[in-house]
Amino acid sequence: MTSVKRWLLPDGVEDILPSEAHKLEFLRRELLDLFESWGYELVIPPLIEFLDSLLVGASEDLDLHTFKVTDQVSGKMMGIRADVTLQAARIDAHSLNREGQARLCYADNVLHTRPRGIMTSRVPIRLGAELYGHASTAADVELICLMAQTLRSAGIPGVQIVLGHVGIFKALVFEARLNAEAESQLFEAVQRKAYDEIDLLLDCKVQDSALKQQFKELTRLSGDESVLARAQKAFADASAAVTAELKDLNDIVHGVNRRLGELDLHFDLCELRGYEYHTGIVFAAYINEYGRAVAKGGRYDQLGKAFGRARPASGFDTDLKVLAQLSGKEFARPKGILAPDSDESSLAQKISDLRSQGEKVVTLLGTENVANIDASDMHCDRRLIKRGAAWMVE
Repeated sequence: MTSVKRWLLPDGVEDILPSEAHKLEFLRRELLDLFESWGYELVIPPLIEFLDSLLVGASEDLDLHTFKVTDQVSGKMMGIRADVTLQAARIDAHSLNREGQARLCYADNVLHTRPRGIMTSRVPIRLGAELYGHASTAADVELICLMAQTLRSAGIPGVQIVLGHVGIFKALVFEARLNAEAESQLFEAVQRKAYDEIDLLLDCKVQDSALKQQFKELTRLSGDESVLARAQKAFADASAAVTAELKDLNDIVHGVNRRLGELDLHFDLCELRGYEYHTGIVFAAYINEYGRAVAKGGRYDQLGKAFGRARPASGFDTDLKVLAQLSGKEFARPKGILAPDSDESSLAQKISDLRSQGEKVVTLLGTENVANIDASDMHCDRRLIKRGAAWMVE
C-alpha cells in the first residue's frame, strides 16, 4: 500500500508560520507607511490576468516563469502573475489614466513556475514603488533614494548600490547599425563578461574603429566612482546620444550623493538587466551575505505603450521575504493578557475595554482561573484576575 505524505509542499513553496508571518506583516506595514509618506499610493492588481496583457512586452525569462491556465469562462489563456511591474504600468496607463505625475506602490504575492535561484521561494512577496509621468533624472534620483531608505528601514546592513545605464549600450548598437542577430549575440556575450568573445564579435560586426573602441571600453567600465571619469574620457568623442545618456548618469549620481552622501555606490556600465524594456538607468542593491540583488529597479519609459499610453516611468521592487530573512531588526511579538473563560458580563466588558485600548487579550477556554497558569505558552506576560468585584490586570 502506497503511503501518501499529504503534508508535503512543492519545491520552493512554503508555509509561513506565526513568528515569520509576524516579521513579514510588521515589515509590510512599516514599508507601505514609508511609501505613503513619500506620496506613493497603494494599488492591488489581480493575481491573474489574460496573457495578452500580463506578458505584453515582457522578457522571455518572465514568460518562462509565468504559470498559464485556461479561463473556464471565456476560454482564453490566462497567466498567474510572476511580476507586478507590468500590471502597475497597465493601471497607470489605462485604469488610473491620470495626467501628470503618478506614484504607485504595491505589496503582493507572485508565483513562479521555477525558482529564480538556489534556495529562493517560488511564491515571493513583491514590494515595490513606481513613478510615472516625469522624464527627468529627478525621478530616478527619488527612486534610488527611496530604495535605499526602504532597505535602511528594513534593517538591511552594509548595502552597496550598483548603477548601470542600458541607454548607452542601446545608443551604440543603433549607431553601429547592428541587426537583431548581432545585437543578441553581443548582448549575450556582454552579460557573461566574455571579453574575448566580445572583442571577436566587435571585430566581425562593427566596421567603424571608433565605435568598436567605444563598445570595448563600455564593457570594461565597472568599479567605484572613478568609473565616471573614465567614461567621460572614453566617450569624449562619442555621439550626442551617448554623451546625453552619460550626462544623465552623472546627474543621477550627483543628485543621489546630495541627498544621501553616505551611500556606497558602485558602477557597471554594461549591466543590461531588463534590456528588453529598460530604457535608461538600471540600479540594484547588494549585501555581502546574499548572492543576489536584494532590490533592483530602473527606468522603462515605453512599458505603458502597449496599454495605450507610453509614459516616462521609473521604479524598483524587492522581495519582502528576503528582507525579513536578512533584516538585522528585532521583531519582538507583543505580549498579551491571559483571561479566564467565564460568562460574567463584567469580564466580557473588561476584555472589550482592553482590546479597544490596543491590548491583546487571549481567553484560555475551559479555564475559570488563570492565576497559576503559565501564560508564556500563549505569548502573554500578564493575567486578568478577579479581585473582589473588579477584574485586574496583573
